[in-house]
Formats: sequence, structure tokens, C-alpha cells
Amino acid sequence: MMTGSDDAIDALAGLPADSGLRALRPEARAYAQKSYEALFLRPARDMMPLDERLAIACFVAGLHQDAPAIEHYGALLLDSPAASLSAAIAAAASAGATTGPYGAFPPGPLSVEDMSGPHYAADAAALGPRLAAAFKHAHLLVFHPRDAGRTAIEDLVAAGWSSTEIVTLSQLISFLTFQIRTAGGLRLLAATK
Repeated sequence: MMTGSDDAIDALAGLPADSGLRALRPEARAYAQKSYEALFLRPARDMMPLDERLAIACFVAGLHQDAPAIEHYGALLLDSPAASLSAAIAAAASAGATTGPYGAFPPGPLSVEDMSGPHYAADAAALGPRLAAAFKHAHLLVFHPRDAGRTAIEDLVAAGWSSTEIVTLSQLISFLTFQIRTAGGLRLLAATK
């Protein structure tokens, strides 16, 4: 759970409120916090439901195996209508955990970096079809970003995701990955000071 700072990334990094590690980039810090607030504290009512956002956040944090993010988003999830899914989400994240990135570039000089890896499918019986499709998409964007394409979008549409929700879902996953990796980097920097 976040303590000591009103800034989500600083709190996930365990930085005190007066830490100067991010002082040189105040605009980037402010916009990252505004993104967090828009996605989790004050989401638009006509957008993807908050309980789905929190479930996806817990899953993405689990994929990254980031303890502070798992704790933070897990605590938010417990205060939501999706609290009963906590165990299923943790199991899904554990089943999806791997390394990466995987995928294939178009033929050319970058093809030497092609790497195959496991693809993921969530348990729709435990999570429901919408979350199962969202978790599959999250796994794709976290571990197989080069492989994302039309089929992934079609799978989301088939599970009941609207175009606006698909955009929000992809933004959410991207933001969480940025937030978790930034906080992890800041923890390393703080440890070397």
C-alpha cells in the first residue's frame, strides 16, 4: 500500500515525499500521476469499469512480479466489487509469469532478435470471458508486444469489449508497465545512493 508520498510512482518505489530522484523532471512526474489518477482514482463513468481496471492492474503487477505493485493494486481490488476474484487473479498471474520479450519482427535486420515464447490463455470459467480476454491481451502486450495485431483485437471484440474499452485497456496495460518499471528503476537508484 502506498505510504509516505502522494505520488504513486514514488510510493511504489518506496521513496520519501521529499526525495529528489525525480525532481529534474517535474512535468513527467506530474503527468504520470495524473494518468494514475485518471485510470484508478477518478475514471470516467462511461469508460471501462473500475473493478475491471483493478483486476487487470493486479494481473499486470503479478506478471511483472513486482511486490509493491501487487500489494498496492491488491489492496485497491479488495475494496472493489471484484474482490472475490483475488485468488483467481493471483493464480492467473502465476500461470502467466515468464520472461521476454518474445515475438517476431518483419523480415529484415531485426529478425536476428526474434524469440519464440509461451502464449497465454486465461481461465474464462474462473474470470469470466471479458477478463479472460483482457488478461490474454495484457500478457500479449507485456511479453509479446511485437506479436500484437488484428487477431488480438478481434478476440477482445468477441469477448464483448467495445472499441473505446479496447483503447482504454491497452493504455492501462502500457501505463502499468511504465509505472512498475519506473518504480523498480527508482528503487535501484535509491539503493545505490
